[in-house]
Amino acid sequence: MYIEDLKKDFYNVIIGERLLLLVNFDIDSICACKILQYLFRCDNVVYTLVPIQGIKDLKNAYNENRSEVKYVLLINCGGNIDIVESLEPDDDVVFFVADNHRPTDVCNVYSNGQVRLLMQPTSDEGIPGFDDIFRDEESDDEEDGEEEDDDDDEGEDSEERVESARQKRMRMSEEAILKRREKRVWEESRRRILFEYTQFSYYGQSCSVLMFELAWKLSKDNHDLIWWAIVGATEQLILGKVENQHYVLESGNLQNHVSRLSHQSSADANAQNTGVKITFDKDLRLALYRHWTVEASIKHTMYTACKLKLWSLRGEKRLNELLAEMGLPLVQSRQKFSAMDLVLRKEFQTSLEKVSEKYGLSNIVYASFVLQYGFRSRFCAADVVYAMLALLEGTGKTKSASDCFLDALDCLSRSQKDILTGGIEKAKRLLECIFKQVQTSLDMSQVLSAGPFLYLVIQEGVLDSACFSNPHCLSLLASFALRAHVAISRSRRAPNLPLVISAPLDHAEGTCLILGIPPVSEDSPRNFFGKAFEQAAEKTNSRAVFDYFDTSCMQLKCEDRGKFFDALTSLLS
Repeated sequence: MYIEDLKKDFYNVIIGERLLLLVNFDIDSICACKILQYLFRCDNVVYTLVPIQGIKDLKNAYNENRSEVKYVLLINCGGNIDIVESLEPDDDVVFFVADNHRPTDVCNVYSNGQVRLLMQPTSDEGIPGFDDIFRDEESDDEEDGEEEDDDDDEGEDSEERVESARQKRMRMSEEAILKRREKRVWEESRRRILFEYTQFSYYGQSCSVLMFELAWKLSKDNHDLIWWAIVGATEQLILGKVENQHYVLESGNLQNHVSRLSHQSSADANAQNTGVKITFDKDLRLALYRHWTVEASIKHTMYTACKLKLWSLRGEKRLNELLAEMGLPLVQSRQKFSAMDLVLRKEFQTSLEKVSEKYGLSNIVYASFVLQYGFRSRFCAADVVYAMLALLEGTGKTKSASDCFLDALDCLSRSQKDILTGGIEKAKRLLECIFKQVQTSLDMSQVLSAGPFLYLVIQEGVLDSACFSNPHCLSLLASFALRAHVAISRSRRAPNLPLVISAPLDHAEGTCLILGIPPVSEDSPRNFFGKAFEQAAEKTNSRAVFDYFDTSCMQLKCEDRGKFFDALTSLLS
């Protein structure tokens, strides 16, 4: 069930109670968690925080803590699965769910109160009506041989009784046939309605924005909280989770809050916000350019790399022409942005805007937020997103997944600037790995057409292949590879074809990660691969694991990959 008032029906309910907080492994979830931690400290709410990566982690985390808690809050997880069926909780346990994954499971939507959804449905979600998907299970068989009054039957002839009974049985048989037919028609309609509802996966409002609005209603909002909400909303844009129009509307809403808080802090010199300034203005769609060299940033940004085809010698020549036309010497473009000549640094954005049309970079500018505190600390929201991605996906022998989660959580604190700076350095290496892999894939023509879709397989043993064993990094690689392929392809169909990408996951287990993304031509990032993967795996009996909350990502045995792709081709043809 959906709850209307977050303050009354959620926050006031958990105050004074022990809470289990289950947080998904993504940036929006971490930002929402950071806002909640601040609120919980203000009101002394006792909670247990457990980061989770999939449905298996969700079940394990709940079973380990089920005896201690009666209230569970799930951030960006659980909304698109039947929670009661999956976790089998006691009747008095209440689950609060804030999840941006869509579509929401209908059992959660129509829960009698054990599952309470904090997000609000939008008109385009098309949630099926209750009567279309649920009905009371009634016995189809009527009781035979109802007792009749002996006094009424005494005068009846035995032949009349036999005829009456025969006619009654015929009527009951006809009614039973009609009921079975009606039930079959209803079940077919139910399957069709549920398929239409669940065939596309997509994303709703950022959970960090939702939690900031809760803090605002509680009169506990400040500059740090609005910044964390901004980072969560920016992640959705960078990873292509929402369309550009959605981000424009959301950023306008956040800008109103930034203006209000800036006005309050200037009038009320709050010590906590002194020296903190958030600005909303035009910015360049270049990755980490304030912390990198201009040349490297332009080269490793997906948008500029695909427009200028920077993986080729001709593209590099075009980049040099662009820099020359901007009046930016190569010596200056190859040193760190902060060390560039002051005049060139100040004029960099306007210089690039002037030549953007000539080089096909019409969307190089977008509206973004910048946080500044102190004299030298200046970070764009996108910079923080890339840093957190690199920290979050830096799992390996040295660090556990939980440690990476906590690093990403800590880098949001202004007092932990060193962690953020380290994350930015890791993000540079990650973007370099992605660019090299795209360049290799194009040079070796590894992006192949299967007919209804394109596919790319990253083979075991490829340098830096371990970088892509995580869904977020693989998603960035898939988007870059698809756009780069479309940029050089002579086929008119290329912009209308989706991409399926595979990367090694666990060498010992012999598993790989499979991920699908929609075509470049699609404005709306709705993804149909979740259902398609399920059907292809079922058809071929492939050893697949659907553990991620994003249904367009799955694990598969490498041996089954060939027959799985064949089934997927047949299914989508």
